[in-house]
Amino acid sequence: MKSNTLIALTLISLTAAGPSLAVNNAAHDHGDAHGTGGAATTLEMNAGKKWETDAALRKAMSDIRQTVAGSLHAIHENRLPAAGYGKLASKVEGAVGEIVANCKLEPRADAQLHLIVADLLAGAEQMAGKGMPAQRRNGAVKVIGALEKYGTYFDDPGFRPIAH
Repeated sequence: MKSNTLIALTLISLTAAGPSLAVNNAAHDHGDAHGTGGAATTLEMNAGKKWETDAALRKAMSDIRQTVAGSLHAIHENRLPAAGYGKLASKVEGAVGEIVANCKLEPRADAQLHLIVADLLAGAEQMAGKGMPAQRRNGAVKVIGALEKYGTYFDDPGFRPIAH
């Protein structure tokens, strides 16, 4: 699966085709590796319950949460410099690469995770300045929203969404 990580990270860096294409392709590459076929379009519970997680997913999501939480005050006060957003973007992309490389979820849970991964990657792209520079802060907000969705839809007892 290491090639999937390279594919996903390469797609993240492609800007010529536009940010949404790169995000969609990264999510589809991840799904194709697991044979999920069609991708989910909306987040939903697993028959009223949260989706199962694995250790690699829990660690990567915890790492993203910790990284973003460490910069939360600067983000809220609109004083995080572009380089700070760039570092956050890089760490989010790295953690998503770990998710892609080590994901062991069942196909339906994996399809749901793709929606969160797409938001994480879209937020990282914005933070990296691949869109309009004024969008860096909005990228952080998108990542925080993805973390909140993860906590709502995935069973990770140690995970707490970022209070903001």
